[in-house]
Amino acid sequence: MKLLALSDLHGDYSYVKSIIEKAGDFDVALIAGDLTDFGHDEKALEVLRMFEVPVLAVPGNCDHPSILKILDENKNTVNLHNSVYEIGGLTFIGLGGSNPTPFNTPFELSEKKINEYIGTLLSRSKGRIILLSHAPPRNTADKLPHGNVGSEALARYLGRFDLVVCGISMKRGV
Repeated sequence: MKLLALSDLHGDYSYVKSIIEKAGDFDVALIAGDLTDFGHDEKALEVLRMFEVPVLAVPGNCDHPSILKILDENKNTVNLHNSVYEIGGLTFIGLGGSNPTPFNTPFELSEKKINEYIGTLLSRSKGRIILLSHAPPRNTADKLPHGNVGSEALARYLGRFDLVVCGISMKRGV
């Protein structure tokens, strides 16, 4: 199965069509959050409608929790936040938002809540497991100039995933 992964679009979809064309044939699109830039949930429909394959998506910390409704209602999109979805012999689990940040962004979860969500999702999962998360596990892809920003709870489960697809935004330090 060929996957195309995107993250941190922040409402700028001007280059997505080019990415889709260069990717060629793929079976599933993964969007690891920050579809919008602090709001206008309906704008996310622009990018979601660009795909002719299923889209598995989670919101990012710069998306408002209300975007979950857009992800639920778009017919080609699977809202993977706190959910399990099987396709092509793979099990996808998802976590939107992020662990707490110093920026007080709209969609943040406590490390305790992240731990609960992931533990429950893993208990319902089998086979090859792919995590789609906006937040990276701590001490992986989370190094920013002011330190590591990833989730400690996600890092505890690293050995349970066959693949982790996550995002991290360098835009304005969020």
